[in-house]
Amino acid sequence: MAVLVLAEERDATADKMVLALRDREAVVHRLNTAWFPERLSISARLRDGRWSGRLRTEHHVVELADIHSIWYRSPKAYCFPRGLNSAEQEHAKTEAKYGIGGVLMSLPVLWVNHPARLACSAYKPHQLAVAARSGLRVADTLITNCPDATAEFASAGPIVTKMLGAVSIVENGERKFAHTRLLSGADLADLRGVAVTAHQFQRWIPKSHEARLFVIGAQVTAAAIHAHTDAAHVDWRTGYASNTYELIEAPTGVVEAVRRLMTELGLVYGALDFVIGPHGEWTFLEINAGGQYGWIESATGAPLTDQLADLLTRGLP
Repeated sequence: MAVLVLAEERDATADKMVLALRDREAVVHRLNTAWFPERLSISARLRDGRWSGRLRTEHHVVELADIHSIWYRSPKAYCFPRGLNSAEQEHAKTEAKYGIGGVLMSLPVLWVNHPARLACSAYKPHQLAVAARSGLRVADTLITNCPDATAEFASAGPIVTKMLGAVSIVENGERKFAHTRLLSGADLADLRGVAVTAHQFQRWIPKSHEARLFVIGAQVTAAAIHAHTDAAHVDWRTGYASNTYELIEAPTGVVEAVRRLMTELGLVYGALDFVIGPHGEWTFLEINAGGQYGWIESATGAPLTDQLADLLTRGLP
């Protein structure tokens, strides 16, 4: 039986995982969907309600019937010949998505995580509602494109704005990151840009520090994130070089609520972010079903690669 790793070529975390899986004597196949169609092909037939066939590269063949788990790490978009016009490119991408993706998604294997569950869990308003139903404390949140609603929300106390989707954009060839921003009086004085699209605003929560909690199957690991700059106190992602990290125990009630959240979202892996208040209260911010874990593992020694390798090796119960 084999583990299929879907990842880009340059990915140190995926490299480490492949070695961990091989240490467990698993057969590992690592593919990048960007290789399709020039360096990757598929041939699959439906027989007795199950797809059989193979994925083929110039170096090896992956028999669909041999796959027992799939790690959806970070594959890139399909890459088609430049000779196709824009309409042909769009058509080819759509057909590849539903063709290759549809075959793989139908396999009776363990996904970490299943693409359909990834897509659903990416909707942050949905995450927040499920988290609240699961028993987690959730920040007071407004989704709007109405400047008046934003001003009214801000009148009750400090608020932050944060992206609902991608955390970066490419403008004039330069990648720019959109970090969580604590809105100032100057920001609130001119809210005309709010009308352009949907925005997420949340009540600012006084914090002692933050935490990232990893769920890998039945394993739960929490790490405190201590910021040491003003910017990182608002968004710790601005302070990778100066932050410090330590392993901590999450409260039992939080862990139980997180398990309910994972079950409802249909996820077996998740990286969840929390604010820890001055009196130790945990407030859920978001869950990233494909969130990074390598830097926390390096900083704390948490055995996250081993936990995930064990899960992938076991496959479905």
